[in-house]
Amino acid sequence: MTTVQIESNRQETFDAVGGLAARYGLAIVIGAFGLLKFTNYEAQGIAPLVAESPFMSWLYDIFSVYTFSVLLGVFEVAAAVLIAVKPWWPKGSAFGSVLAILLFAATISFLFTTPGAFDESVAYPAPSLTTGFLFKDIALLGISVWTLTDALRATRSSLAASSQLHAT
Repeated sequence: MTTVQIESNRQETFDAVGGLAARYGLAIVIGAFGLLKFTNYEAQGIAPLVAESPFMSWLYDIFSVYTFSVLLGVFEVAAAVLIAVKPWWPKGSAFGSVLAILLFAATISFLFTTPGAFDESVAYPAPSLTTGFLFKDIALLGISVWTLTDALRATRSSLAASSQLHAT
């Protein structure tokens, strides 16, 4: 085995480990926060953010604070499960990634719609205690885009393999 082959194998291993950590780390985080949405504590915690959002506040005209939180939790848990099933169902995983992208885009929007989202006592746009936890969603959005492209790549690969089998 040449040095180039060893380096290539090592890089593939690091890429695979990084991909697994990104995919399943994302699934765990989304799933954990999704399960929290089934608690009254979390429902009350997100209520001020949702109530101030011009994109989502109308939902409180239809659903109670708790019911909306539970529905959001169902979407988050579903996204987490779908993202995790990529080895067995890449199309489903792609759909889960799209759900995650939509969820994170919505939560990131709270940074722009929540009064007091940034601490004005700091010289740069620092998050306030109210919205600081949302900054992680910027990175999670990026990981969701990566899991989407990875699932779509796997879907194309499985379709190509399937068409090869049918051609023989």
